Amino acid sequence: MENTLLNIQNIHASVGKKEILKGLDLKINKGEVHVIMGPNGAGKSTLANVILNNPMYVKTEGTITFDGDDITHLRTDEIAKKGVFMSFQSPEEIPGISVTNFLKYARHNITGEPVKIFAFKEELRKYMEELHINPKYMERSLNVGFSGGEKKKNEILQMLVLKPKLAILDETDSGLDVDAIQTVSKGIEMFKKDDNAILIITHGTKILKELHVDYVHVLVDGKIVTTSNGDLAAEIEEEGYKKYRKA
Repeated sequence: MENTLLNIQNIHASVGKKEILKGLDLKINKGEVHVIMGPNGAGKSTLANVILNNPMYVKTEGTITFDGDDITHLRTDEIAKKGVFMSFQSPEEIPGISVTNFLKYARHNITGEPVKIFAFKEELRKYMEELHINPKYMERSLNVGFSGGEKKKNEILQMLVLKPKLAILDETDSGLDVDAIQTVSKGIEMFKKDDNAILIITHGTKILKELHVDYVHVLVDGKIVTTSNGDLAAEIEEEGYKKYRKA
């Protein structure tokens, strides 16, 4: 039981009057990489937002536990402090706040510990070099003037700096070229440890080719209808979701 990091049981969630998740179950253990795939409108991004308790999404039934604690009704900031990180499909631009200051504040807010700025900048510089991000961007406003690929790399940088227990990557590979996807995959491998876990939500399989994936789940109409290993992603890329829509 102590190896279980995230346990979702019979979650139902709605937006307005529309039910999106309809009794979803999912368990993620430490050290695992899980992938959620599914057709448009299946509830993939809803699942990510429900885990973080985005107030736009109302849970009507079920429970979510994280590292042994019930987080079903905690605030988003409380869940983040427990060690859940989420990257976004469209990262926000924040004029006037540098990458360095944003990440410094975020780490302090998560850990509650003071950040030693010179050591912190050196840590950032090393990560940025690994991710092929120009170190000069440390002092630029967060995501302002960044390309789509640079914004996604910056999300991976945040993940490495904040060191969460669970990283949820929602369409991080969307719109990226081959080189950027390889860099993002490298960042995910740098992050992956035996005591953390990764949940990747994606439409494609390119980001998965550089990664070891433990489980692929197919989400259709608010429920996980099948689960297998990484080979399932290749099957879906070739055949689509037709047979699973009937499940």
